[in-house]
Order: sequence, then C-alpha cells, then structure tokens
Amino acid sequence: MTHDIVIRGGSVVDGTGAAPFSADVGIAGGKIAEIGKIAAKGKEEIDADGLTVSPGFIDLHTHLDAQIGWDPDLTPISWHGVTTALMGNCGVTFAPCKPQDREFLAAMMESVEDIPRNAIMTGLPWTWEEYGDYLDTLDTLKPGINVAGLVGHSAVRYYVMGERSFAEEASPAEIEQMAGLVGRALDAGAIGFSTNRFAPHKAPDGRSIPGTFADPAELVAIGKAVAARNGLMQAVGATGDVLKAIADQSKSRVLFSYGVGADKGAGRKSAEGLDKLAEGRDLTAICQVKGTGFMFGMQCSLPFRGPTWERVRALDLGGRVAAIKDGATAAALIEEGKSGIPLEHTYYIGDDETPNLTAPRDASVKDAIAKSGESFVEYFLRLSRETEGRALFNFRLFCADMDELGDLFAHSKNVLPSLGDAGAHVSQIIDADWATFTLKYWIKERKVYSLPEGIKRMTSDGARVMGLKDRGALKVGMRADVNVFDLDRVTQLQPVIVHNFPGGAPHFTMRARGYHATLVNGVVNVRNDESTGARAGTVLRHGR
Repeated sequence: MTHDIVIRGGSVVDGTGAAPFSADVGIAGGKIAEIGKIAAKGKEEIDADGLTVSPGFIDLHTHLDAQIGWDPDLTPISWHGVTTALMGNCGVTFAPCKPQDREFLAAMMESVEDIPRNAIMTGLPWTWEEYGDYLDTLDTLKPGINVAGLVGHSAVRYYVMGERSFAEEASPAEIEQMAGLVGRALDAGAIGFSTNRFAPHKAPDGRSIPGTFADPAELVAIGKAVAARNGLMQAVGATGDVLKAIADQSKSRVLFSYGVGADKGAGRKSAEGLDKLAEGRDLTAICQVKGTGFMFGMQCSLPFRGPTWERVRALDLGGRVAAIKDGATAAALIEEGKSGIPLEHTYYIGDDETPNLTAPRDASVKDAIAKSGESFVEYFLRLSRETEGRALFNFRLFCADMDELGDLFAHSKNVLPSLGDAGAHVSQIIDADWATFTLKYWIKERKVYSLPEGIKRMTSDGARVMGLKDRGALKVGMRADVNVFDLDRVTQLQPVIVHNFPGGAPHFTMRARGYHATLVNGVVNVRNDESTGARAGTVLRHGR
C-alpha cells in the first residue's frame, strides 16, 4: 500500500496514556492507515528521528466564533499544535439570531469577550438564523483546523424572550421552546450547549447577560434535550449545586471552568473538592495552565491615569516610546503615575526570546521595586525605555501561584489543562499557548505529568468530553490529526500586539517553536513552526 505520508522513526505517544514506542506512522486518505515498521516509501516522507509523534491537541475552550471569519487559519492556536477547537463557550454565540438582533449579539460578544464589534460585524457574513445555518456558513470558510461549536444560552434566551431574557424567569412554554431550539441545534451538528452564570459578564448597558440568573430548572430542562442526543453541557461561573443539578437530573456530560487560589494548600484543597464534586458524575473541569488575567505595557493597556498619561495613551507605540524618552514628559508621567494594580500579583515577563511566565511568588513587581528603590511608575518607564516599548507585565488575577496550580493538576484526574480563551480578551491576555506551555513546563520542566499522561489529557481526554470517537489518539482508522515536535525545543515566544483584525483592531498573538509538523486530516498544516495555508480542517458536527 502506498501512503500519502509516512512519518518515519519517531517516538509515538499515542494519546491513550501508553508508554512511548518507536514506530513509523502511515497516513492515507486523511486517516491513519498503518503504525509500525513501514517498508514502502510514502508520497511524502517526514523524518521524525529524535522527535515525538502525538495526536493533535484538542482545545476545549475558545471564542474563535468571530475570528474564523477573517482568519480561517485560526492562529495562534494552530501554531501551538491544536488541530481541533471547540467554540461557543460561556453562553455567548452568534446563533440562533434573528436578523434584527445581529448588532445586539455582536455588542454582547464585545462587552463579554473583548472581541471588537466592528470586526465581528464586518468580518462575518451573517447569513444565518438558527445554529445549523451558522455551521453551514463555517463550512464555506474552509478552516485550517477542525472546529466544533456549542450553542449559547444567552443567544437562545434572547431569541425566545427578547428583553425579558435579562432578568425575568422563563415560562414553562418558553423553556420548552428553548429546549427545542437547542435540540435542533444539536441535530444540525452543535456539540452541545453552553451557559454563563458569571455576573461580571455584562451586556453593553451594564446588565448581566441573559441566562446569568436563570432558574437551574431551566438548565436541567435544556440539559435533558442535550443528554437525549449524547451532547455536552458547558458552564462558566456555575456553583457546585448547579453543576450537580445539571449532571444528576439531566444525565448529561458537563464541562466547566475551574481555578485555584494562591493560599498555601489551595491546590490540594481544590483537587479534593473537585474530585468530591465529580464522584459518580461525568463532570470535567478545565483550568488555565499559568497565572493570567491582564497583560499590560506600552504596546497595549497602560495602568496609570492622569492628563499626561491620557495624551500618551492616544499615541501609537512609536509615539509612546518617543514620549517616555522625553525628560519633561517622563517627569510628568512619574508625578501623575498612580495605579491600582496589585503589585504582589504582577510580574515582568522579561525581554528574552521566550517570556518568563513562571516566576515564583517572591519575584513579583512589588519585590523588584523593593530591591531597586524605584516607584512602580519609574520601574515601568525604565523597562519600557530599555526594551523600546516591548516590556509587558502580567497581572495574575487567576492562578497566581504556580506551585498551587501544579498541585491541582497533580492531584486530580478530573481537571484538564486548557482554558486558553483563544479569540477572546484579545487585547488583555494571551493564553492561546496553553498546549505548548503544558509541554514545556508541566511535562518537561516540572514533571507534574509524564509525557504519556500529559499528552492524554491534551488529546483523547478532550475528545471524549466532546464526544469525538475518531480523533484524539493515534490508532489505525482514526483521523490523521498529528503533531511531530521536538520536546527539547518546544516553547512559546514573546507575545506581541498586532493590528490585523478588521479595522486594524489590536490583539495579542504568540508564536511557537519546536513544531516540526502539524497535520490536520492527513494534510500538513504547520511545517517548521509556519502555517502552510493548506486549510484542510472541517466543521465537526455532532453525531456525524
């Protein structure tokens, strides 16, 4: 048999948790056709000697619903080994949507997820009403990786209840109508349903988004429609009682966002609480893989206020750098420079080729300025001048202590490394490198996971949660979503702000290093850390 591609001589980590083994991997017709010693030469040969061969990584938490319209390569996650992305998380989606409500849904996505409204309205064709129509539109975009979608509670509730959806309880008839809409969405290919109970997620007028305060009975009724189709329920901001009600009464799989505090012992305590919550239930948590929350610097947000700071804020990067090099301007900035950022949880990520995202608690900005004798504003301006404005500072609002986060990952099998939020909060954070970070830090450096266990959590465990039976492992007959990488070299590079969204809106991006090849459906999508433009991804539809 002649294979389209033979990946030769790599160390195969198959995604099941089994020990690595040396083998060739033959690919034909977009599927894995043979694993072992392959004599025949493939039409294309990939030399994997000294490299790791794994399934493609599965990203369970993205908000690429808008970005796919103007960036079908779905960067930067496609540079970090991701071959399948789940969109539509946190209850905010663009379907179902009546034509007159398009601006409203775009505005809500902007206020909740920091995706520019103008980019949403101009970068998507908006040719749909129900969710299946939205998936049909995605098909025409020919994505570079596989994408799947959840239908969002906010969109469903607003579609049924209009303005009443924000604060009023739904009637039994309205709940039935919502469950019917969600059922039709799954029948048309949605992976499941997402809901958002995090009150700070607000619409532009300041009201918490539709569904935030819905009676849990509403979620149970919708969950029954989802469970009847073997779909997935996803939640953010839900309490344990709500999660248990959904899982116990609807009998559906539940995926939810989780975190860990910074107090001593918080990691083990969080792991124990999670395992107790998940006992007897199909509950899976996902958590950020590093401290995150708000990134700032001359490239993006400035944390200071005052008349001179406002004038500097209005400039582009070159203008900002020139301004802070001017002695009189710098003196005014120092005089005005007051900030409410908690410095004990803020870290300078450095100016090396790769960012320092793992600094210990005693290496915060507060510790740095105590040693240097500078004020925060003096320290900020000095580093900004020395780096020509590249200096970035990371405020760890979530997962502030890497040791406690490591204990959570080490002591609970019910939490997966994920929660990259790709496509959202685009000028505030950049966590789309979660898979690369897990490889480099939690597997190679900290050894919280063995390589087989870490790969399993990034591949087949995610595939199971999504209900994908033909992806997530390297087995004959499975779809050929494959990574070939050098574990010794894999790393993320410094994040930077770019302006290539529609209208020039700013957003963070982050390149990777060490990915020899990433294959999507048997086609090379990334080669030597660069996109090939192959666009061989597909829209994954539930039950098909």
